[in-house]
Amino acid sequence: MAAPHDGPWLDESAGRLVRPYTVSDGRTRPTAQLDLLTQVMATGGPVIGYLGPEHSEALGLCTAPTSVAEIAAQLKLPAVVTKVLLSDLVDCGALTLRAPDFYHNPTDRTLLEAVLDGLRRQL
Repeated sequence: MAAPHDGPWLDESAGRLVRPYTVSDGRTRPTAQLDLLTQVMATGGPVIGYLGPEHSEALGLCTAPTSVAEIAAQLKLPAVVTKVLLSDLVDCGALTLRAPDFYHNPTDRTLLEAVLDGLRRQL
């Protein structure tokens, strides 16, 4: 049987017991330029240095190009913490990143209607 400290510190009713800033060692600024739409992908190369469990979990989510927003949602961590973790992985050569090819105008009516239609189909 695994010791209590071997797995993620979760409580069924309380959720994550480790504060997000402890996951990033108190850092709030990533070293790499990342936004929520940036695509990251594992390089498959060896990882140099120590990785925490959250780093390993994030790396496991990057077998195909995945957005920072999707990784943050899967890890159930704030975006800024996720960006710090991912930038650590970029710095050690475990991830590559690609900025989105283009940005949509977030107030573009056509884009907003397409998002609304997609949400309606999901419900």
